Amino acid sequence: MTTSDPLSPNAGAKITGGGIGDGPGPEVMAAATLDGNKVYSSDGEHVGKISDIMLDVRSARVAYAVLSEGGFLGMGTTLHAIPWSALTLDTAEKCFRVDQTAQRIKDDPGFDKDHWPSMADVSWGTQLHDYYNRRPYWSASGSPVARSGSEDPLL
Repeated sequence: MTTSDPLSPNAGAKITGGGIGDGPGPEVMAAATLDGNKVYSSDGEHVGKISDIMLDVRSARVAYAVLSEGGFLGMGTTLHAIPWSALTLDTAEKCFRVDQTAQRIKDDPGFDKDHWPSMADVSWGTQLHDYYNRRPYWSASGSPVARSGSEDPLL
C-alpha cells in the first residue's frame, strides 16, 4: 500500500492513470518491464529513461530507480539515483513522473556508468533523499543500509 505523504518512509512509487494492460500490474510488476520507461519532470520535460531498479536485498524493498539522462549510444550519459518514493508510475502514458523540475534533476551531479556511488552508504542515501525531499526508505524499520566505514556493505 502506498501513502500520499512524501515524508513517510513506507511510501513507494505512486500509481496514477487508467492504463491497466494485460498481465500483472500495475501494483506488482517485473522490474525489467520498467527499464526504458520515460521519465518526465514536474514541469513536463522528458528528462531520461529508467535504466535500473535498485533493490535493498535485506529489506526486500525497492530503494531507487536509476535515471539515464543525456548522452548518445551510452557515451556521455549521466545517471541519477531517484528515491522510489519520489516517482509516480503513470499507467495511462506508460511513463514515470518525478516531482522535481527538469533543471533540479540536471543540477544533481549524478554519476557515470563506471563510477557508481555506494548506494548502501547511509550518508549518501540520506543526502539523496533530502535532495528529493523524502524520508529515507529505511528509517522506519532500522537501517538495512551500511553505515559508513562498515566492513560488510550490507550491514
